[in-house]
Amino acid sequence: MPTSDPLAFVRYLDVAVVVLAAPFVVLTGAPVVGYLVGAAAWILTRFGGAALERYGKRSQDPRTAVGISFAVLLGRAWVVGIAILAVGLTVSREDGLMAALLTLVAFTIYLATSLALRPMERNTPPT
Repeated sequence: MPTSDPLAFVRYLDVAVVVLAAPFVVLTGAPVVGYLVGAAAWILTRFGGAALERYGKRSQDPRTAVGISFAVLLGRAWVVGIAILAVGLTVSREDGLMAALLTLVAFTIYLATSLALRPMERNTPPT
């Protein structure tokens, strides 16, 4: 089993786009607080969810693996949604919109890359 993932950049393309968007947000005068909250919520839930899903895949019980994957899915949605709502209500509506748009773009990239990589993960030959 290889110790490094050759597709790591593709797997985390959504995180790279979120980080690389920072200069454009600042230069265009877009709401920076909304960007920071959206980026922090996305990146923290993304890496936390990936760690929990790795734990679930190592489980011998299929129900545990499915339960952890489902909990990660719902948990990430709630955390990101609450972060967007909180910044929109406490700072400004524009910041909430910025956080929502950033996470929408990140989710779209995440969904596309995970769907593209799924067939490669599913049919791995037994060792």
